[in-house]
Amino acid sequence: MDDIIAYYNAFDEWGRLDREPLEYKVNLHHIVNRLPERGRILDNGAGPGKYAMALAKLGYRMTVTDLTPRLVEFARQKAQELALAPQFDGFYPADARDLSRFPDAHFDASLMLGPLYHLQEEADRERAVSELFRVTKPGGRVFVAFMSRTRFLATSLMFPEAWKPNHTAAGISGFLETGAFNHADPGRFTGAYYFDTDAIKPFMEAHGFHTEKLIGSGSIAGALGPEQWAYWRQRGDEEYDAIMQLVMKESENPYILGHSSHLLYIGRKA
Repeated sequence: MDDIIAYYNAFDEWGRLDREPLEYKVNLHHIVNRLPERGRILDNGAGPGKYAMALAKLGYRMTVTDLTPRLVEFARQKAQELALAPQFDGFYPADARDLSRFPDAHFDASLMLGPLYHLQEEADRERAVSELFRVTKPGGRVFVAFMSRTRFLATSLMFPEAWKPNHTAAGISGFLETGAFNHADPGRFTGAYYFDTDAIKPFMEAHGFHTEKLIGSGSIAGALGPEQWAYWRQRGDEEYDAIMQLVMKESENPYILGHSSHLLYIGRKA
């Protein structure tokens, strides 16, 4: 885990979601629409707390955990900066595989929008999901992010030199067989795990969750650049809002799931 902490100590995750706002907007749209009207929410693996801040603004009681202490402190400072600190019950450095500081059935809903990216061993992924199940109340919803193996295959084919060892056929074949990716260049995105899309629902259901939806966080518009977005914005707020409604609806289209780099699982603790 030290390499993951080192990576996120140097990476601007808050800025990433600003630079890739569609993922954030799509996820937040679906999360907000399925949360209870009020309650205690865990943001497990929260990074700098961007989702936690948005939910705190809506009145939810938030708890933040993350593996990287620097990001936990960033989230604490951000909550103070935004005058949201009273909405938070705590900020804790914690491994998603061990949430023992929290009692059983403590949270009305739980988010886990990052830890499964980096747990390459199946036993570790199972522990993380089992802990999420344990701390969530019966009937509570969970929102869990996954990275798509199919989409990363496409990315590797398009930009091979940027994603070594997937710059060779042998490297890509090994990745597709295992789902594990370790960047050959020091300091780059490493220790990652990518799911086969068809494996996500069975994986979560095997750990006690009832599936409600699987969302493509990039929706149909993930490839649009600033020029394309500028076109829709210049057509006025009403038309831009109509386009965004279409994008949100299309994010639920099962035929685009492999096209999206990030996927959002929505389920309920059985």
